[in-house]
Order: sequence, then structure tokens, then C-alpha cells
Amino acid sequence: MTPALPQPLFSRRAALRLAGRAALAGAFAAESCFATSEPLANDFGAIAGEPAAEQVGLRVLAAGGNAIDAAVSAALAASVASPHNCGPGGYGGCMVIAQAGTHKVTAIDFNTTAPAAWQPDTFPLDEKGGVRGQVNEYGWLSVGVPGTLAGLQLALDRFGSHSFAEAAAPAIKLAREGFPVTTGMAAATRGSLAWLRKDPATARLLLKDGQPLPAGASWRNPELADLLETLARRGSVESFYRGDIARRIADAFQKNGGLVRFADLAAYEAREVTPLIFDWRGFTVHTAPLTAGGLTVLQALSILKELDWPALPAGAAKTHAKLEALRMAWQDRLTLLGDPEHVTVPVPRLLSRDYSREAATRVRIAVKSRRPLAAKVQPRPQGGTVNLSVADRAGNLVALTLTHGEAFGARVTVEGLGLTLGHGLSRFDPGPGHPNSPGPRKRPLHNMCPTIVSRSGRPVLALGGAGGRRIPNSLFEVLTQIIVKGAPFDAALAAPRLHTEGDLTVRPEKAWPVGDMDYLKSVGYQVVAGNSAKIGAASFDPFTQACRAAWR
Repeated sequence: MTPALPQPLFSRRAALRLAGRAALAGAFAAESCFATSEPLANDFGAIAGEPAAEQVGLRVLAAGGNAIDAAVSAALAASVASPHNCGPGGYGGCMVIAQAGTHKVTAIDFNTTAPAAWQPDTFPLDEKGGVRGQVNEYGWLSVGVPGTLAGLQLALDRFGSHSFAEAAAPAIKLAREGFPVTTGMAAATRGSLAWLRKDPATARLLLKDGQPLPAGASWRNPELADLLETLARRGSVESFYRGDIARRIADAFQKNGGLVRFADLAAYEAREVTPLIFDWRGFTVHTAPLTAGGLTVLQALSILKELDWPALPAGAAKTHAKLEALRMAWQDRLTLLGDPEHVTVPVPRLLSRDYSREAATRVRIAVKSRRPLAAKVQPRPQGGTVNLSVADRAGNLVALTLTHGEAFGARVTVEGLGLTLGHGLSRFDPGPGHPNSPGPRKRPLHNMCPTIVSRSGRPVLALGGAGGRRIPNSLFEVLTQIIVKGAPFDAALAAPRLHTEGDLTVRPEKAWPVGDMDYLKSVGYQVVAGNSAKIGAASFDPFTQACRAAWR
């Protein structure tokens, strides 16, 4: 018999219904960006994200846990139930947390770090600048120190009310008893098959007789259950980084030609950091700082603000202006950004009003001349990732994003631990001399950008995305709908999105107005229909304490 996921507290439809509530009645309703036409009650909180993780998070909230407890438990569950997207060996992520009562918003950075032994020739380049053998993408050389467990532990220690053992219990149950393979996991396994077969431990874990499991088949990871159970019994993830488990992980790297050593694991720490902040139209956006992707979102919003974008006439030219704002932000992202502890990144200048004014002037010229701005950047597909957005009835909000990178990350597994590792070093620009070039103990630039939005000083919305390089633009589109257009919660998520990485290719969703796309073609863009990142959002009404969550 195929083991099922843990019995949900509610059916998915009922859970989504309970996760919704009309926000802000009366006088405040006129200012609300979350009002809907169908009020629905919610007694404990709301969560949006990976389906199995949602169920775990709802259980934690219903049992009295706060949003941080729910986010950590849900993240650990997702790390088991969505092994192609994330895992306890995932390269890391980041989260933004709003604390009830104080209205303080903070961030936790748990991005990977490159090993101290990294050398300039670790990623050998071919004559075209590509990495020979894709060793920066797959295999043991693509792996830095896994940051996920350290980040979840830090969040729980500082802001949660549950122990690590309590938080890990649902994930342990999932790993021990198993669950049906999802269509996403089955597709990711098929797409990664050639690489998965190259690593014996990964092949034994994910394949049956060398073949991928079909959707609906039962899958278990008892070795990972043992690992998480050991950490739970010890009360923390300390030994994963500075104990016997760390030594087993380091030994696996050395045996398989990787560079991470015990000293790299022992030196690793997740850290609490200050979010980047942007104010506009009574809203404050708090997003994770570098090396996360939120700076790109804030840059594009800053340019719209200087353009007085809400006042521009509706139509294709207005879409062109928004596109150019995004392209300029991506140009800076792909040429100037890297780990600020290792390279100089002009963050204050990029977010300054003077810089935004200069950019807005260039955008106006481009729109008036009906020509794209010149740019030399190289798009690069990136996928994977899980985002969890959580709100509780006390007003705590969490946006948490974690990842392996591409499907199953590096596609290697630590023998005996069931620990598949993320390929964080793939997020570096492999060539020398770039701000995001790899280096010893350096953190790569990534696309995750969990965000909290405050209204009139009160945190009211947590949101983030899953979908690689599509995340910053999709988040930008939703924020534009809410902040600039005053769109209701559901309408903001439903509105069509487009994607650009700064070149002349534009990837709109199919629902984007045809006239706008015809215009962009006429001025020199290549328009190709595409998908957006999945944005999950959870809101809190500070007047009624109602919470709701949704994603698209």
C-alpha cells in the first residue's frame, strides 16, 4: 500500500478557504490592499507554499505555535516532501520576519559559502567562457557549505516558541513513513536522470533499478529520518556543523573530490541581518539584503517612483517604461552585484534618489524614441526553490525561501545520511574579475527575495517567490499592483506578469495584453510567451487579527 502524507487538518480546498478572510472593514477598508468581497473566518493564521508544507504549517498554527514555528516546521517538511526543490542539505536561503507587538522587521541570511580551499582553477573554463564538464553546476565541486539547517535553527532560537525536536517531528514522520511521489518530483527525476545515475548514493536514493519512480509511487528516505531524529534528540543542528555528523559530511566531500572540509562547516553561521527598505505611497517594503535578490526589486520600484509611473497614461508606452526600469535594474544586477563582504557594491547609490532620477530620464528617452535601452547581459535559466509565507493571529509574519538550486541541486548525496546536496556554487559567475566571481568563503548572488510589506508602520503582508531568476520580476509585478495600483490582494496575485533579464527578450504570461506585446515587438523586442515565478503571500489585518494566504 502506498503510504500517504500525514492526514491533513483540512482538505486543501477547506484549508485555502480557512486561509482567507476579508481584511480591514470600516474606515480602514478604504486604505486596505487586502479587501475581498467574501469574508471568511480564520482562527489561527495562514500559510502559502508547498502543499505538504502548508498542511504541516496549518497544524502548527492551529496548535498554538507562532508563525516562526509554523514556517520552520513547514520548511523542514518541504525539505523532505519536495526533495527536488530543497532539503536539509540545500545550499540555503533567507527569510524576513515581522515581530508582533514591536513591528520590528528583521532578516536571516543562510546562504551558502564557498569552501576555503576554492582556487581560481577549480572551475576550468573552455574557449567560450563556459565551465568544462559543468563541474560548477553538478557534482561535488559545485557544493558549498549547506546553510538551510543553520538558518532554520537561528530563526527558531530567536523568534520561535517550539524546540527543534517539535519543529522537526512532522518532517521525520514524512521521511520515515514515506509519501506518494508528486508529478513535479517525478518530472524532475526524469529530467535529471543522467546526472542522478552518476552518483551511486543518489541513484540508490531516488531511483529504482536505475529508473525514475512514477508519480504516485511510494518514496521514503529513512536515512534522512535518522539524521533529523538524531538532531532532534540532541536539541539542535550543532553537530551537523561542528560534530560527528559534520565529520561524516566532510569525509564524503574528501572521498568524492569535493572541497568542503570540517573547518568550513565549523566556521559556518547563519546570521541576522538588516533588511533593505523602500517607502512609497504609505507602504514600506522590507526585503532581504545582498546576496539576496531584493535589491533588484527595490531598484526597479525606485525608478517607477521617479517616473511618477501611476500618473502615466495607460497603454503600451507605460508597459515599455516599466520594462525599461526592470532592464536597468537587471543590468546593474548582472554587472555590479556580489558578496558585499568581499567586493564593493554601491548599494546606497543604487537606491539613491539621484541614481533613480538618472535612470528615469533614460527611460523617458527610450520610450519617447520607441527604442530599447542598450544593454549587454547574458540571461541564464535557473529554477527550483520553495517559498513559504506565514501569518499568525498575533501579527507575526514570515516570508521564507529555501532551495537546492536546480532540480536536486548538485545531484550528489552523502552516503548513509540520505542528504542530497544543493549546488550553491553554481550561482557564482564562473569567470574571473566579476563582482560575483567565486572565491574562498564567499557567498554567491542568488534570486530569492522574501519580503515583508508594512502599511502605516504596521506589518501587513509577507510574500516571496519560487522560480529561479523569475522571482525578482514576479515579486516586483505583485508589489507594483499592490503599492502603485492599490489592487486588492487577490487581484494583485492574479494580474499578468512579464520577465526580462535585461536583454532584448521579453517573456510575458499569455494573459498580457496583446496590444502591448505587439508594440514591444515593433520597437525591437523579441517577445516569447513564458511563465512567471510562483508568488505566495500571507496577510495580517492589524485591526481584526484576521489572516489569509494565497499563491499564484
